[in-house]
Amino acid sequence: MTIIARKILIQFTVLGVSLLTNTPVSASILPSTTEPLAQVTSVSQLSDVAPSDWAFQSLRTLVERYGCIAGYPDGTYRGNRALTRYEFAAGLNACLAQINTLITAGTTDTIHQADLATLQRLQAEFAQELATLQGSVDQLEARTAEIEAQQFSTTTRLEGEVLFALSGVTGDRTDGSNEEIDNNITLSNRVRLNFITSFYGSDSFRVRLQARNIPEFEDAAGTSMANLGFDGDSENRVEVSRLDYAFPVGDRAQGYVSFVGGGLGDFVTNVNPLYSSSGSGAVSLFARENPVRRQGGAPGASFAYSLSDAVTLEVGIAASAATDPEVGIWQSPYAAIAQLTVQPIETLNLGLTYVRSYNSIGTGTGSELSNDPFDGDADAITGNSYGIEAALQVTPSFTLGGRVGLIQATATDLDDNPSADIVTWAVSLAFPDLAGEDNLAGIIIGLPPKVVSNQLDTDLEEDDSSLHLEAFYRVQVNDNLAITPGVFVIANPEHNADNDTIYVGTVRTTFEF
Repeated sequence: MTIIARKILIQFTVLGVSLLTNTPVSASILPSTTEPLAQVTSVSQLSDVAPSDWAFQSLRTLVERYGCIAGYPDGTYRGNRALTRYEFAAGLNACLAQINTLITAGTTDTIHQADLATLQRLQAEFAQELATLQGSVDQLEARTAEIEAQQFSTTTRLEGEVLFALSGVTGDRTDGSNEEIDNNITLSNRVRLNFITSFYGSDSFRVRLQARNIPEFEDAAGTSMANLGFDGDSENRVEVSRLDYAFPVGDRAQGYVSFVGGGLGDFVTNVNPLYSSSGSGAVSLFARENPVRRQGGAPGASFAYSLSDAVTLEVGIAASAATDPEVGIWQSPYAAIAQLTVQPIETLNLGLTYVRSYNSIGTGTGSELSNDPFDGDADAITGNSYGIEAALQVTPSFTLGGRVGLIQATATDLDDNPSADIVTWAVSLAFPDLAGEDNLAGIIIGLPPKVVSNQLDTDLEEDDSSLHLEAFYRVQVNDNLAITPGVFVIANPEHNADNDTIYVGTVRTTFEF
């Protein structure tokens, strides 16, 4: 492309409507005087310069005579529609540049004196628009130079998140001691830096550095039901917490490989993503996603294929001890997942999930017995797990969600291969944009994983039921700051009615940049 053509393309793009392609671009780069275009309701409102106007016809003649606007295969102007005055000024500016080039090249004999007079008249008529156009081009060039000077990398972008949490837990411990939980308030943090690289535009290679010191309340309360959804403690030492790569496979498929970090649920779609983020979603671990998807973690890989616009099939496998030389890939505890994600209508998402696991049925969200239903007697436990998730957008400001899960665990190294059934469910209400754009209020009610039957010993069945009640409200202060107060209550923790209720509260503050 010639220098003139490139300049013309830039000039046309600045105006928000390309005369070369008739394609609108972001209105954010338009000059302030064109802002009313955002409220155009009729094509007639764009008719500032009609094809019948003298200026239109004059410019069309100049374009066809001097080739001012390049880009069409036949080299013509195709000026058969009305133009805004700024579109017209862009075309006029292109002709001015082209004729100046011809004069500089010493080809003035090819320029008609009548055309020069026409240009002078057009310049006078559209002087204001030409001045605005030049100012917009200058601003765009300055902004582009600034971005190029300050960019982190030509192929890698940097994203950061800093999270502070003021949290506390109270009640009695669930270990049978009836001791009161040490309910001191904690102030903790988590810092993440994501380096995201694309090698050819549609792929994404991520390296995440993380430092954190957020306690697991399981240690204080005696049950994993009390865990926050963003906890974890490295004593604020920097570690690589994520190392993964996502890439397209043809037009309908996507591949994903996770070398470090991430759970099995990260390998497939979450049909109700309003709760899933640890930094901006629900405040408890249980509420973030269906526990059947929490079996196993990286290293692993997944593959997604879009059967249609409404149906996607995803499969994945994670072998958590694959990097251990004493275990390796083939002997590692593993979990394989298959999920069919369906969108029968625009406002309804459904997920049908199956998980096959080996020594990996612990979800970190239920009772101690649900994580080991055979109470330490089995060393080889296989699991077949089934989950159904749904999210219905009733209105733009209200989403109803629900999920159920069943884990069927079998002790394959014990006589008669006894099995145990573990169930879980939850119902959620979400209120996006409540009292402000990007705010989110959420309510979750559910049953943490519970052993309902056990062929090894009926004493290992849980007769009582815990109930998880949670409410949170994320206030999006601005694009970079969100504050989320939240509380959740565990009634009958560890599925034992003799245990007192546990209360967990937090105020999570999240900075993103």
